[in-house]
Amino acid sequence: MDKEYFLTKVLSYWSSLIRKVVFCVLRVGPIPTHIAVIMDGNRRYAKRKLLEEGAGHDAGAMALLNLIIYCYELGVKYITAYAFAIDNFRRKPSEVQKIMDLLKECMTVLAKIAKHHPIRVNFAGNLELLNAELRDEARKLMGATAEYSKFVVTICVCYCCTDDIVHSVEKSCREKHYYHSYIGDSHDDDKDDADKDDERHMIKLVDIEKNMYMAVTPDPDILIRTGDEHRLSNFLQWQTCYSLLASLSTDWPEIGVWHLVKVVLDFQQNYDYFVRKKLQRL
Repeated sequence: MDKEYFLTKVLSYWSSLIRKVVFCVLRVGPIPTHIAVIMDGNRRYAKRKLLEEGAGHDAGAMALLNLIIYCYELGVKYITAYAFAIDNFRRKPSEVQKIMDLLKECMTVLAKIAKHHPIRVNFAGNLELLNAELRDEARKLMGATAEYSKFVVTICVCYCCTDDIVHSVEKSCREKHYYHSYIGDSHDDDKDDADKDDERHMIKLVDIEKNMYMAVTPDPDILIRTGDEHRLSNFLQWQTCYSLLASLSTDWPEIGVWHLVKVVLDFQQNYDYFVRKKLQRL
């Protein structure tokens, strides 16, 4: 046992050292500000490894925590994970409950990490669909870490992009209606003043974007999807129009540091192109 423990510690040390050296080299080039991930392949991984039901999600949660650590070490400022879509409520109740239990465990782990590192934790999505205990825990963790800005972890839960857009439009309409009711109708005969008043009542792009669940983060530079899938699955379509899309053949629980290195290198090789595209949007 002592020998196995010693070998494990040695391998862990060298693995950490190699990772730091590789990250140091990567930081010579541009580092993505925001990486988003669609964590696909947990169930296929469990089936392929002949694991019991739910074990794939356990492995997937550990893979996410490892990726969060890698991104923090590399200097990525934002990481967003698609943890649970609204459509996922259609899955078996036992699987849904397993994911919710893992979500609670991840909250506990992230809360402990945030006590020692300046990490902000954000939950994006319709949190009203969660049970009261999870919803309260999520809001408590967001409140406790709201002052941090060095590194932001966003967990998209009960989320889909169409719901995000509808939610934002509805909230923008309520704000404009409140403003209209508070200020009152314009009775000025001056046409220019009337036009300005009408313009203030119009919903603009900035209104939509500031009221989205994902308003706390900039648009992703990279969107990674595992499981050899090439679909966005109703995730961040609004925000990823100029993002690098990386489809990895590996299942999510098997994602590792070298997959991250490969994707970042691809981003660096195409950096000038993505910068030009983002500037066109401004």
